[in-house]
Amino acid sequence: MKLRPPRLTADLTPYRASRDLRLLVLGNFVSGMGTQATLVALPFQVYVQTRSPLLTGLLGAAEIVPLVALALVGGALADRFDRRRLLLADQVALVAIAGALWLAAVLGHPPVGALYVLAGLLAGFGAIQNVTRSAIIPNVVAPEHIRSALAVNFGLYQLTMVLGPGLGGLLISAGGVQAAYLVDAVSCAAMVGAALAMAPQVPHGEHAERAAYATIADQDRSANGGVAGIGSSIAEGLRFVRGNRALLGSFAIDLFAMTFGMPRALFPVLAVGVYGAGASGTGLLFAAVSAGATVAALTTRWLEHVRRLGLIVIGAVIVWGLAVAAAGLVSSLWPAAALLAVAGAADSVSAVCRSVINQTVTPDAMRGRMSSVFSLVVTSGPRLGDIEAGVVASLTSARFSMASGGLACVAGVGLIALAFPQLAAYDAERVIEAPVGFPS
Repeated sequence: MKLRPPRLTADLTPYRASRDLRLLVLGNFVSGMGTQATLVALPFQVYVQTRSPLLTGLLGAAEIVPLVALALVGGALADRFDRRRLLLADQVALVAIAGALWLAAVLGHPPVGALYVLAGLLAGFGAIQNVTRSAIIPNVVAPEHIRSALAVNFGLYQLTMVLGPGLGGLLISAGGVQAAYLVDAVSCAAMVGAALAMAPQVPHGEHAERAAYATIADQDRSANGGVAGIGSSIAEGLRFVRGNRALLGSFAIDLFAMTFGMPRALFPVLAVGVYGAGASGTGLLFAAVSAGATVAALTTRWLEHVRRLGLIVIGAVIVWGLAVAAAGLVSSLWPAAALLAVAGAADSVSAVCRSVINQTVTPDAMRGRMSSVFSLVVTSGPRLGDIEAGVVASLTSARFSMASGGLACVAGVGLIALAFPQLAAYDAERVIEAPVGFPS
């Protein structure tokens, strides 16, 4: 029997087969470029207006509460009515927020409090978009192609994180922050068009029939008692996540990896204080992680026939931690960037496998709420990592903080594997669901 080498290419079969998948992912890619440009413009605008690193850093604090609240609410709503309608309404709101940022910039120097409010709204409605989009994907692709669909989707997302900040910098240089905000509003309009062109995306489950006909407002008022119903729906989703040990293990291992092994807060410190590379070196370190993740995500066709995805997750997180630790030990920029690219590639493989696990162990009626918890883990982990890395670096050094964090990540993987053996035992062939709701 002749052995075939693994195929290190992107599998575009699900994208050729599903028009709705193409619309969803390409629309998100276009809108993501604008989003990344705004994520550069907002802190730049606050710092230029205030010259205060503290007030600039407080943008993150302004974002966290609406991000958490709207992610949870968005997950409950995504399981209650047509997800296409929710995505469309959310995109209209994002266009309006970007438009408000543009108008404020055109009129002059807006109050910092207004920028905080708009930043919070942007983060919150962005969380709804991520939750809703994640819940849609499994229903617009055949089950046997879910890995390939998620891999390409993740790869394109990472590509926006490589290209988008550069686009933002160019736009700000050419036309000020208002140019970045205007491009963001126009790019969000691309997702509005994609949502309008998609078929209805009604969840499968207890709310499906009602979702097919109700408007968002009707659904919110009538189903399970309005606000009280939303609250009980969120609680039900949290109970589901807590009760599925493979799912909970995938969340725990990512949260641990990001909290102890995500050193992004140290990139400026290392670039300026250790490598003497300034702003360009800082950008290189940020881009290296996303570049490695992009390449890995777009070359994961070899995962198509892997059954023990939980073991792949565990191995990939170990590689992530070791690469980050090694990057903390080197004393020059380019070797550190290369190691961070390896770390990004490992994180990409882990993310794709975790996404497959999460989607396949979750019934469609729960996918919105599961995706909301997933979104919270993904967004809160790096922020906790910023705190951990900064505190350790202030007590020791940036290089020690980075190296020790990577090693702590590796040690944590062992603890997570022991605490959640169901993660390592995950077998894709036994778990993958029948093609529920796949369009013929």
